Amino acid sequence: MPAAQTQLPLMQKALAPQDLPHPPQLLTSVDRLLQVPPQLAWPTPHVVPFVHAPAPSQTVPPFWLHAVPCGATWFDPVLHHQINTCRFMDMKAASGLYRLLGDEARLRLLRVLARERLNVTELTGVLGLAQSGVSRHLRLLKEAGLVTEERDGGFSYYRLAERPGNNVDGAGGLAEVLRGQFEASAADRNVRADEARLQEVLRLRKENFDVHAGPDTRDARQLVPGRSWAAWSRAIGLLLPRLKVADLGCGEGYLTVETARWADRVIAVDRSDVVLKRARALARRRRVSNVIWKKGQLERLPIRDATVDVAMLSQALHHAHNPARAVQEAARIVKPGGRVLVLDLRTHQEEWVRAKLGDRRLGFEDEELTRLLLGAGLVDVTVGVGARKTRDPFTVLIASGTKANATTKPRKHQTKH
Repeated sequence: MPAAQTQLPLMQKALAPQDLPHPPQLLTSVDRLLQVPPQLAWPTPHVVPFVHAPAPSQTVPPFWLHAVPCGATWFDPVLHHQINTCRFMDMKAASGLYRLLGDEARLRLLRVLARERLNVTELTGVLGLAQSGVSRHLRLLKEAGLVTEERDGGFSYYRLAERPGNNVDGAGGLAEVLRGQFEASAADRNVRADEARLQEVLRLRKENFDVHAGPDTRDARQLVPGRSWAAWSRAIGLLLPRLKVADLGCGEGYLTVETARWADRVIAVDRSDVVLKRARALARRRRVSNVIWKKGQLERLPIRDATVDVAMLSQALHHAHNPARAVQEAARIVKPGGRVLVLDLRTHQEEWVRAKLGDRRLGFEDEELTRLLLGAGLVDVTVGVGARKTRDPFTVLIASGTKANATTKPRKHQTKH
């Protein structure tokens, strides 16, 4: 703010040196405060300026301070210094705000909310934190004015506030600080992992039209009541014959249970007792009884030769110690004329999945999947993209092949992009 052009009245009061307890120290302090050159230090006796106090209703503008040596009048000042008016800050609130931002999980949460508005369930998936922890962080950040909450389609969504922390003294430039921190940490391994999971959440949001009313589905041309990928897949399943299916590397059983809706019988195999226990619990809750659960390795399946019509490896092959051997085992248990179906990731660079998810391989190239299926003796091999989204580092590939029999006429394999 420019200095005021008018000067407030000054009173002069002559003080003798003995009236000042320690003149040199006083002068040194004042000179340092006002940055007065030593040659302009006041002579003896001293003149100390006093400013008339304004009325309570009067606004005090910036003013000139006159340092007037003895014998000079206030009309002939020798030194002018501008003093800016300031306001007191609530340092307790400001320090509390910055302590709040000292938590890494909260900074991660703010970074993803700066990218997209999300609900608690989505944030739990992105950050890999417990839902109770995410809710607690959101409550604290909302109270501090860092995030805002809005209701939409039965969900509460959160996003970074337009001016985060603006209600706290001393935090006016926080938005720029946060943006700088987010940009500087973009190459961090944990940040890249959060970004990858965020893209997966956005992909799922886009696919689940029936249960989600987020920004992607606000347009009435997109939001169609009853549109459901799950319903479509179940309807297609009803068109299939009653097959015997093996779900290899079944995990917690979600695909197993869906397959059991249309299959005659499902054999589900996983190497983890803990995971199989959860899968069985899911089947009980869904009242599914046509599943046989088995513990085993992908490279050595506990299933007899040529006993199933379809062998599925859904997001399991990148966990195998020996992917080629795993595909050969899948082909072994399939009847002649049966099919092996593989859903897996195209090659990516997200190293964090090794430690976080136990992945042994960072996906497969299209040609590599083709070679694996052909190497297992399968024919009519096709490889294509099952799911892909802009900025999502994960592309899902679908590969399939048929086990030859006496009447099978092999066709040239296809790669679909």
